[in-house]
Amino acid sequence: MTAAAGERLVDGYALVVFDLDGVIYLIDRPIPGAVEAVGRLHAEGRAVAYATNNASRRSSEVADLLTGMGVPARPEEVLTSASAAAEVLRDRLPAGAPVLVVGAEALRAEVRAAGLTPVARADDAPVAVVQGYGPQVGWVDLAEASVAVRAGATWIATNTDRTLPSGRGPLPGNGALVAALRTALGRDPDVVVGKPEPALFATAARRAGEGRTLLVGDRLDTDIEGARRAGLDSLLVLTGVSDAAELLAAPPTRRPTYVSMDLAGLFDPAAVVRLLGAADADGWTVAVRDGTLELAGAGRPLGALAALCAAAWSAGPARVRPSSVEAEEALAGLGLAG
Repeated sequence: MTAAAGERLVDGYALVVFDLDGVIYLIDRPIPGAVEAVGRLHAEGRAVAYATNNASRRSSEVADLLTGMGVPARPEEVLTSASAAAEVLRDRLPAGAPVLVVGAEALRAEVRAAGLTPVARADDAPVAVVQGYGPQVGWVDLAEASVAVRAGATWIATNTDRTLPSGRGPLPGNGALVAALRTALGRDPDVVVGKPEPALFATAARRAGEGRTLLVGDRLDTDIEGARRAGLDSLLVLTGVSDAAELLAAPPTRRPTYVSMDLAGLFDPAAVVRLLGAADADGWTVAVRDGTLELAGAGRPLGALAALCAAAWSAGPARVRPSSVEAEEALAGLGLAG
């Protein structure tokens, strides 16, 4: 069972919005099956979009990166936090208004493309400050932003990701730089555009018109929470950051509509289960005994995960144990053994 018995999940939506890292690729390599999944959507004439908190690349650069990986993408299909922030500024400010940009050249280019004037100093009397990640951002940039905000400029952050991935492990992200300015100013930004704030997904969803939008992500704390805030259905794929154990402990604000192991869940009704509403327990039952979730029955591992989520979200997070060989195998397949 999925959204409707025997129907493909993708058929219920006019637009599919993908997160990138952890869903389409991992750092610089496409995730197995991603190229084929996106190619299939294009072949069927379905609308797709990509939403990323990364503000250091323009939409055209992200599209080129995806295309180089074998995932054909057009700039208009890519929504970055930089372009979304520029749209927010364009809607709030008169044409040509000065905006102090703290971040990479891509953010300055998006501000310029929105018909506004990027500046670098508080002495230029900016009416807004937009802050995004840039590897060259330093104390001087933060100082200028601090002076401008104290003078009354609106403060917009592209995102508040604490870290960003690298080959050497997590490195400080834009959230770390926003935290420095927050400490200096003693307040939060006026607007945060990136996930889990709803603005990025809401902007993407507008492209679907009257149709329904499905968000596909790998992180509960950004992708899924952002979709919930924007009022969108979501599919969690277990190819990136969040795993089954994190899903069992998810608070209501971070619970996806569906879960699948990978993007095959978009097309194969047997590769996805519904978690919210009428959950797809698929032959499994869960008993709560002495603070433990005891799994019994037989069926797909994803069905076991749906049954466990329903019990955990009702009774509270608990240890998990099997009551049969089939249950033990299902838990092992979900990474929940032991």
